[in-house]
Amino acid sequence: MRTAVVVGSGAGGAAAADDLQGAFDVTVIEAGGEFRPYSRDLSAAAGWKKLGVLFDERMIRFLFPAMRILKTKEIVLVRGQGLGGTTTISAGNALRLDGDLRNLGIDLDEEFEAIERQIPISVEHERHWRPATRRLFDICSDLGLHPKPLPKMGDYGRCRHCGRCILGCPAGVKWDSRRYLDLALAKGAKLASGSHVTRVIMEKGTARGVETRTGRRKKTLEADLVVLAAGGLGTPLILERSGIPCKPRLFVDPVLCVAAEWAGSGLDREVSMPFVMEREGYIISPYFDYLSFFFNRRWSYPPENIMSLMIKLADRPEGSISSRGVRKILHPEDKEKIEEGVALCRKILSRLGIPEDKTFLGTINAGHPGGMLPLTERESGTFHPGVLPENVYVADASLFPNSLGRPPILTIIAMAKRVGRICREELS
Repeated sequence: MRTAVVVGSGAGGAAAADDLQGAFDVTVIEAGGEFRPYSRDLSAAAGWKKLGVLFDERMIRFLFPAMRILKTKEIVLVRGQGLGGTTTISAGNALRLDGDLRNLGIDLDEEFEAIERQIPISVEHERHWRPATRRLFDICSDLGLHPKPLPKMGDYGRCRHCGRCILGCPAGVKWDSRRYLDLALAKGAKLASGSHVTRVIMEKGTARGVETRTGRRKKTLEADLVVLAAGGLGTPLILERSGIPCKPRLFVDPVLCVAAEWAGSGLDREVSMPFVMEREGYIISPYFDYLSFFFNRRWSYPPENIMSLMIKLADRPEGSISSRGVRKILHPEDKEKIEEGVALCRKILSRLGIPEDKTFLGTINAGHPGGMLPLTERESGTFHPGVLPENVYVADASLFPNSLGRPPILTIIAMAKRVGRICREELS
């Protein structure tokens, strides 16, 4: 049987590994280790912040090792490292966002249908919303903002509404890509965790495997097929070190929260992003911003008394990551959209009796990087950008032509399934 290496165990990597195992002898390489949910009490973190112990977002790895941070002047970039990738620290949203891909002639209907058979998706969480969430939903409806409950991946009939979705669901309710990884392993795939892929090893224009680093030890793993799914920041770095150029089209889906003290909001014990309002170029959703709570001094109130609305932006695809660092700034048009969103959030909060001057902002952060190897109409059938060797594929958000400004996991899975199918049919 031919061999395949899949780099990454997040949405794209785990889905691709599950689809490839059997046609290939698959090895999944993951830089992180076993995922563990955040288990500390929030009051302890609040105390550390008051003492000045928590002063830089990059310190999150000491509180929650699965979450890693890169910083630019304007944005804190968040990613997951560990089995399950960023899916373990996501809000579990299930949105089909393939409009740009359809414009290129890509039809992923079969893949989305397969996902729906494999992953339970529902708005079951709506039945258990807290009173403040229900009131906020009604306010947004009265304002003509057309709020909609967000479909979630998982068994939300068992949701305990602990508010820890993005810190790793402790009840195992939220679906994450470790489920696909488990399926692949059960069929015979191998897993190498705690191992960083440094580059694809090339020989006469063809990949013959990957170079990995575990601690100080380097190793070569040979393979007939290499599938890169290290995420919108990780994959371009591997390609750069392999001598394969990417495009300076990095988007990140920036997030900014507008918050206020509101006694008994309970948002810290609500499902993350229970409903959404779609606007031109951005969305708004209730969201307890743990990153701001841990590190932003303006977020000084008890967590149960913070009401917060998230603005998630579809930013312009301008930026890059390389061995020299991350280059990403907010374009003036992005800033205008954020200001528009802030004004709307303040209007919504005013209906709760919160004056504008009592609101405060969170830290601009982003967790949906992608776009540096965008698909074009030419690759709509092959899913294989021309700069790649014939036996190297990408199965993550790097392939998106533009920022979605909305949760991408479901669509990444669909793309990875298509990549898996193409590799089975063409290369196995």
